[in-house]
Amino acid sequence: MSGHAANPIKAILLALGANFAIFVAKLFAAIVTGSGAMMAEAVHSLADCGNQGLLLLGIRQAKRPPSDEFPLGWGRALYFWSFLVAILLFSVGGMFSIYEGVHKLTNPEPLKLPWLAMGVLVFGIVVEGISMRGCMQEVNKARGDQQLWTWFRETRSSELLVIFGEDLAALVGLCLAALAIGATMLTGNLMFDAAGTIAIGTLLIVVAVLVAIEVKALLIGQGMEPRRRDELMGFLKTRPEVAEVLNLITLQMGPDVMVAVKARMQPTASGEQLIAAINTVEEAMKTEFGDVRWSFFEPDNAD
Repeated sequence: MSGHAANPIKAILLALGANFAIFVAKLFAAIVTGSGAMMAEAVHSLADCGNQGLLLLGIRQAKRPPSDEFPLGWGRALYFWSFLVAILLFSVGGMFSIYEGVHKLTNPEPLKLPWLAMGVLVFGIVVEGISMRGCMQEVNKARGDQQLWTWFRETRSSELLVIFGEDLAALVGLCLAALAIGATMLTGNLMFDAAGTIAIGTLLIVVAVLVAIEVKALLIGQGMEPRRRDELMGFLKTRPEVAEVLNLITLQMGPDVMVAVKARMQPTASGEQLIAAINTVEEAMKTEFGDVRWSFFEPDNAD
């Protein structure tokens, strides 16, 4: 079975705390030193705090119960907020960083107290590393033996996907900022600071686009993860009540899944027994696959 013990809320709260602490430290250092790379990183951390707030809002909305107007619940609200976070990461984080870098290229300003900036960056790298470690623990629970890139392409946990992308971009961005300021300190060439700022913006845009592509697929309507679908198909085929599975359709609805099955059932003496067999299969399926919330079972026993 694929891992389903991951706790995205834990990863989000860990990232939120880390990003807020880093934002305060970066903002102070950016004001004092005048570093463009540092200011870009401060804006990035502040945007990440807001993004994590939106993800928590999405998780809360996804728990709303079904109604006549929303018969399959609000689970896919998660995808909307995750997609919005990707857009904000692209615009607020990436585009602002590139703008700041271009501004520094055309209007270079000497760094003040560069050692303070380096100290804040080292602090940020340590704190963000702790957040990234917590995120990877949850990702590893979810991906099992999958390659990381395979998990990224196939996961249906949009909130964990976004946090992973944010943490990765933040950690690499901090390292880029440290390299940029370090090179500026060693050479006195302010172009390194500007180039580092532009590199951070480019990194954020690339991550945002990759995350947006994956979340867009979920918004359109993806089924279960391929390996989970294979597990479900295997489960149905081994049920003694089922003679043959003719069709299986799944639809991921946030943390929950809708399943539609068309199957030829084993012969029964009456319609009541056929209904009882179907109910038994559905009950066992929902017990085995806890994320299956809705199931529609169509028998094909016309003969």
